[in-house]
Amino acid sequence: MLNNSFFHELAVSIKLAFYNLRVNIGRTILSLLGIVVGVASVTVVLSLGAGMKAFVVEQVESFGTNVVEIEIKVPKTGKTSTQNIGGLVGGTQITTFKLEDAEKVGTISGVESWYGATMGQQIVSYKEQNKQALIMGVTDGVVAVDEQMKIEAGRMFSQEEAEDLKQVAILGSDFKKDFFGEEEALGKTIKIKGQSFKVLGILEERGSTGFFNFDDLLYLPLQTLQKKIMGIDYLQMSLYKLEDEKNIDLAITEMTDIMRERHNIEDPDDDDFAVTSIAEALEMIEQVFWAVDTLLLAIASVSLIVGGVGIMNVMYVAVAERTSEIGLRKSLGAKNSDILKQFLFESIFLTLAGGILGIILGFLGAEGAGLIAAHYGLPLNFPITFQIIAIGFGFSAGVGILFGLRPAYKASQLSPMEALRGNKS
Repeated sequence: MLNNSFFHELAVSIKLAFYNLRVNIGRTILSLLGIVVGVASVTVVLSLGAGMKAFVVEQVESFGTNVVEIEIKVPKTGKTSTQNIGGLVGGTQITTFKLEDAEKVGTISGVESWYGATMGQQIVSYKEQNKQALIMGVTDGVVAVDEQMKIEAGRMFSQEEAEDLKQVAILGSDFKKDFFGEEEALGKTIKIKGQSFKVLGILEERGSTGFFNFDDLLYLPLQTLQKKIMGIDYLQMSLYKLEDEKNIDLAITEMTDIMRERHNIEDPDDDDFAVTSIAEALEMIEQVFWAVDTLLLAIASVSLIVGGVGIMNVMYVAVAERTSEIGLRKSLGAKNSDILKQFLFESIFLTLAGGILGIILGFLGAEGAGLIAAHYGLPLNFPITFQIIAIGFGFSAGVGILFGLRPAYKASQLSPMEALRGNKS
């Protein structure tokens, strides 16, 4: 009997809530707008974040989970710190990482293949064409380590050619199209810093990793770039492909020990290098995107809070307008809890309806963002996952309860006599 009575009272509260929302349809629609916009913003932000994260993770994983990188680092800074990144971007030169270091590290047990690399920019010309190009100097092991780097035409330079400082070049697919179009490029000569370089090979189209376009790169033998173009003798990075990724932790320890011994480093804070595995890079990406998603979600939630305040104000107005109705219901036996549930349900229904419409609008926004990305050649997909839908509904329901509870409680506390007289408490 108790259960039947409870469900009957609950059904009456729900029916009255729906009735009052239908009667005041104009006010209901206006109240919905803030919630719809807020939930749509949350949905789009989470979808964009999930899409970007999946894209970056996929690109990083394409290098292989059994790859370890050694790169230069500003001493006294963390390898992922803003101080290190700012120092390198700001022009701090780390000149202690030499090819001999990379070669020594490459001799440890479990290393299948490796390559050293450094990058620079130079004006490259062919006939009347000139282009500011990003040039990567690499050792001949690059193709063995970087499985995404494949020769479409011609060949890769040999170790002998690299050691003899031969002036040969490998062109990315976009670089080849910009300079030669449909014309044959193999065997042709391009000029870099006034010196002639023979085109030895053309790479298959690869695409971008993040916003870095591999197809627009020009590859030279490392020592040729160092000695004949840049006038340096140091590396920026070296990458090592391991035979078994289970041995990554051991390999990182050995690599670190070798580098510290060769650079006479006793205090780890003085490291002028950083050893990072792809797995560790993925963990960093996870942390970065979590922080970014949290920040963007907090910003997007502001519109939900604004919508919640609007609903609270509307509910206060509704309480003031319906004091006589509240008094009549109480005089007929309605309890405080019945009045509380009626007004609280109105608030929750408003926000849930806004949540549904907001998720639909967010889905359309994510689809639109995907079409825009595809138009610009970016293979991005922005999914609306169950988790995103749950968060959207959770936020909307939470706003409904949080901002509807106070007006509902006020309505439930009105005395029958005062309410029938139309007095405001």
